[in-house]
Amino acid sequence: MIILLMGVAGSGKTTVGKALAQALGCPFYDSDDLHTPEAKNKMAQGIGLTDEDRKPWLEELAQCLKVWNVESPRTVVACSALKQKYRDLLNQAAPIEWVYLKGDKTLIAERLKARKGHFVSEALLNSQFEALEEPKKALVLDVFESPESLVFTLLGHFRA
Repeated sequence: MIILLMGVAGSGKTTVGKALAQALGCPFYDSDDLHTPEAKNKMAQGIGLTDEDRKPWLEELAQCLKVWNVESPRTVVACSALKQKYRDLLNQAAPIEWVYLKGDKTLIAERLKARKGHFVSEALLNSQFEALEEPKKALVLDVFESPESLVFTLLGHFRA
């Protein structure tokens, strides 16, 4: 099973995902690592990716999900997965439990301003929210809560 944490940039997918994977004793993967240098450069310039830009990244991620699902009984993955069609593609690759880390624009903007060393900055915030199609089938958590609180909630959900 894949536990996939989704949401806009700055929602805490990597922070929460790493902590959850550690607590569950399973692997963690960040889909940002699969972006091409060209895509990372584009985003670093504050230019949002198009569906065409995202297609090879999503296809590679889908292939990775198949492998990760075989390699481990449980794997945690961080991925924006902003649109339903992206989630549909990924759902075909492996069984996925979706976790939507939901936050308001003001809180996310504050987080992105404080973030250092990442190619996604506050300049992409509007395009992230414009592209976001909130999932209909996901565990929805409010990122106003601390990462520790979110992990505690997720542990209760996934250990049950």
